Amino acid sequence: MTSVTATKRSGPDGPHDGRDGRDGQGSPGGQGGHGGRGGRTGRFRRPEHPERKAFGDRAAWFLVLPALIPILILSVGPLLYGIALAFTDAQSGRTRSTQWIGALNFQDLLHDTLFWDSFRIGLIWAVGVTVPQFLLALGLALLLNQNLRMRWLARALAIIPWAMPEVVVGIMWRLVYNPDAGILNETIRDLGLGDGRDWLTGLATALPAVILVGIWAGMPQTTVALLAGLQNTPRELHEAAALDGAGAWRRFRTVTWPAIKPIALAISALNLIWNFNSFALVYVLTSGGPGGRTRLPMLFAYEEAFRYGQFGYAAAMGCVMVAVISVLLAVHLVGRLRGGEDR
Repeated sequence: MTSVTATKRSGPDGPHDGRDGRDGQGSPGGQGGHGGRGGRTGRFRRPEHPERKAFGDRAAWFLVLPALIPILILSVGPLLYGIALAFTDAQSGRTRSTQWIGALNFQDLLHDTLFWDSFRIGLIWAVGVTVPQFLLALGLALLLNQNLRMRWLARALAIIPWAMPEVVVGIMWRLVYNPDAGILNETIRDLGLGDGRDWLTGLATALPAVILVGIWAGMPQTTVALLAGLQNTPRELHEAAALDGAGAWRRFRTVTWPAIKPIALAISALNLIWNFNSFALVYVLTSGGPGGRTRLPMLFAYEEAFRYGQFGYAAAMGCVMVAVISVLLAVHLVGRLRGGEDR
């Protein structure tokens, strides 16, 4: 037995064992004599033809073009044109010539208190809508994830605001806030709490009233995203934690939240960007009033461009907002990448 084993383990000139023989099948010449892994790596591989690879690359580009061309025409093109317009004195009027003025528009923005005031209002609006929206959507998603009777109906009702255009939502809430016949003031009068007030034209109530509408209108998409994450969480983890004596809060902190944390961070970052760029909802509700209390940066840029005809100055505002959003997005992506490395 010792001599046979020694013969099988002999050098490259000796016979090979069965495994080496099987792995060496299909290998040219003496390559079949290598070990199991060597036999697999030594199989014959057909070389790639450069012409075939180039044809495959061209075919891939032809398949991508139908989706790439609209993006270039409708997104990248206007963005580049807007950046170029920010360095000119472009104004409305057919006979007015446009001249290159460099960074003069951006210098004017640095001293424009109205723009920075609208920027501050935009940040208050974005944070004031995003944070309560996420907390309420999380509670609603946890509720809809339970085994409730008529759960399908509750889920359908929860996404109704998502199916409504922002203009329709704004008109509907203008009727709710109507000082004379709105359902809110009528309820206040019926309860004997006063005569109500004009919510959308009051200096102290306009921004909170608009923020409330923004929370209501944006909750469904956040709820759906969080509910999808909750449904992908294995129930076995909750059952194991319950058997270990963990309460509801501890199960949420140790099982539920780690499972939905990536989705929660992503949807919160997107909501913050979307809310900062809001236009239609606030425009329909207040048009930026009263006294600029709800004038978001997008509304301010719109007024400069289409009410006062200062296209170059409005384009500079747009560039500043794009830069701020790009920084927020970069911070979010860096945080996600670092979080992935930590895991």
